[in-house]
Amino acid sequence: MKILEANHLVKSFGSLEVLKDISIEVKKGEVLAIIGPSGSGKSTLLRCITQLEDVDNGEIVICGETLCAKGENGKAQYASKQQRRKIGLHLGLVFQNFNLFPHLSVIQNVMNPQTEVLKKSKDEAEKHAKELLAKVGLTEKENAYPCELSGGQQQRVSIARAMAMNPDLLLFDEPTSALDPELTGEILKVIKGLAKLKTTMVIVTHEMSFAKNVADRVVFMDNGYIIADGTPSEIFDNTDNTRIREFLAKFDD
Repeated sequence: MKILEANHLVKSFGSLEVLKDISIEVKKGEVLAIIGPSGSGKSTLLRCITQLEDVDNGEIVICGETLCAKGENGKAQYASKQQRRKIGLHLGLVFQNFNLFPHLSVIQNVMNPQTEVLKKSKDEAEKHAKELLAKVGLTEKENAYPCELSGGQQQRVSIARAMAMNPDLLLFDEPTSALDPELTGEILKVIKGLAKLKTTMVIVTHEMSFAKNVADRVVFMDNGYIIADGTPSEIFDNTDNTRIREFLAKFDD
């Protein structure tokens, strides 16, 4: 079953074309890593999938529901506001910079989307929040506030918060870029655990060894295009694409 299908996406900011005819799909239970140089359009692609930005043209289908379709006039035709909100519930997004509510405790941050968006009871939301905090190893921090946590702990809370919506697809926008190397490992460990549970994920990352070892498929983006889409072995070990080799060489010891 396809969780995500995006076809011929185009997105510009003013005169700068950031996505140039991007097509991508993700199947249920699959982990897709998106790699490539800064400015290649990776984060913009995630923002368009999660409705933080609208594409100029193209088609996005999530869990069989059409978010936008290619328009005859060259502009994407979006679903109604109500339908867009419904489709958005299929997705969970983890940002680079945590985006936690500073005035809420850890457990309140994880409960909030459940009570506000899913309209769960406080007891039900709290039970699920405790389960998720245990999953990311933060049971003992449930009553702490974000300012009392390390960056790695804050990012683990944001992962638990995204999972609290029970999304069909979890998206990560460079989840370790704001962390030092020591804290990066704890986030990658959580994501590896989710991968073992067959959680469907799209991960924009600069962690090449992680992409190679955890992803089922790897997409390489450059200058607004998808240059390659294949298995980790095809991208990292057997590519004859000069641009990809140049990029990967920067990560060699």
